[in-house]
Amino acid sequence: MKQFMDKDFLLSNDTAKTLYHDYASQMPILDYHCHINPQEIWEDRKFETITQVWLGGDHYKWRVMRSNGVEEKYITGDASDREKFQKFAEALPKCIGNPMYHWCHLELQRYFGYYGVLNGDTAETVWNLANEKLQNDPTMTARGLVKQSNVAMVGTTDDPIDSLEWHQKIAADPTMETKVCPSFRPDKALDIEKATFADYIHRLEDVVGFEFMCIKCVRKALVQRIQYFFDNGCKASDHGLGYVPYVEASDEELTAIFKKGMAGEKLTKREIDAYKTDLLLTCAREYAKHGMVMQLHFSCLRNNNQRMFEKLGPDTGFDAIAITDSGEQLTSLLSKLDYEGLLPKTILYSLNPGDNAQLGTFLGCFQGPEVPGKIQHGSGWWFNDTKTGMIEQMTSLANLGLLGNFIGMLTDSRSFLSYTRHEYFRRIMCNLIGGWVENGEYPADIEALGKMVQDIASNNAKRYFGI
Repeated sequence: MKQFMDKDFLLSNDTAKTLYHDYASQMPILDYHCHINPQEIWEDRKFETITQVWLGGDHYKWRVMRSNGVEEKYITGDASDREKFQKFAEALPKCIGNPMYHWCHLELQRYFGYYGVLNGDTAETVWNLANEKLQNDPTMTARGLVKQSNVAMVGTTDDPIDSLEWHQKIAADPTMETKVCPSFRPDKALDIEKATFADYIHRLEDVVGFEFMCIKCVRKALVQRIQYFFDNGCKASDHGLGYVPYVEASDEELTAIFKKGMAGEKLTKREIDAYKTDLLLTCAREYAKHGMVMQLHFSCLRNNNQRMFEKLGPDTGFDAIAITDSGEQLTSLLSKLDYEGLLPKTILYSLNPGDNAQLGTFLGCFQGPEVPGKIQHGSGWWFNDTKTGMIEQMTSLANLGLLGNFIGMLTDSRSFLSYTRHEYFRRIMCNLIGGWVENGEYPADIEALGKMVQDIASNNAKRYFGI
């Protein structure tokens, strides 16, 4: 029987152990998509308790607690940090087979030096150990955690109306070794069907300094803000879509749709899709001109619990996998841009793992000479960044594309402790490749294999994002 999460955790063959320990483990992390708050990096936030750095804003952990019947007061409510930590510790042992169990213990091992297990009985010991280190170890601040995790780049998620004040301050700080890049996330400008659309558009008007009278005004505003983001170090965009739309329409029709949306009138699905399609194309063309990466996240069904949405708002743990048929629309979008010579580097993420093979076949239709793997099948995302999900995504990519050009893992997290997810991914990746080698499916050329796993762990993303 193997020891619990020892140095060879998830490494089941000799080739995997060599690839991970000698090649992958020390590679810098490029966390090109996350939800870290750049203000906390600039201010070098110090966390008073492990609850603040671990449970604050982490809806992955909140779902675990809700599934264990924990009252909401101990999750997002007014219970004390100690009480919230206790409730999470009591739920964690039931996470057998859930990556949360592994992530949490990797974080306890790497950041707090705790190699035991966390449960209701050990919660007091872990609480005291972790808090003592957070309060007294100068490396446990926001910047310290980034540095000790060997993070070369952080890609935050930022709204077009953001001033990027904190990014500007970080970029001007010579003591900050990690690149912290904003990412352009224009969802609120595209979500014309939402009740908050008109209010948001007025805020965008204030930022760009002119009133929107027609669709051309909206395009002009987004083009202006993309330029602003690019001038402030932006390397990528990010679009969160329920599904990928594709409906072409005239400027006259689009202006009429925009005005209906601003008036709060009910829109048809075709009108919504036409408006979103036009602005997706507008943004994508600008990304291509600037060499920025376009990330498309789709097949997510959001805010499913109306009662809790009204109480807590979005991104609080009530989203789910959607089954969508976006294939034809997605390829139409990519084909239109490719025909114009304005298809940017693009990463495709579907929250539905049933789309893996379809995405794998899409890649080969639109690759280009700008960079190896111009069109990427994104890493197992959100509900797919499990051990099984990662293996399925990489296996599908290997079967249908070029795994050697894969840009690897991201955290998609709001926590400064989540960088161990890159270690988790690297161990799984090395074990998968090592298994193929030991099964005689690929030559046992350790030098070539070592370069490949280093590329997937770090180098490919560095090249892809131009870091």
